[in-house]
Amino acid sequence: MNPILADIYSTILPSAPYLIAAYALLWAALLVYVLIIFRGTKKAEAQLMLLEEAVADQKAKAN
Repeated sequence: MNPILADIYSTILPSAPYLIAAYALLWAALLVYVLIIFRGTKKAEAQLMLLEEAVADQKAKAN
């Protein structure tokens, strides 16, 4: 093997588990963030429906 490549590989490969762990942690955090945003959006939609129903009831009572 080329001595320069051997030097590069000996520098890169020992840190590979840390790199893989960092990417896995990043993806896990991104997944959790998306799930939290999705759940919040569903709650906001439910509240908006209730508000629309309340406004419709108020309009019906006013007429």
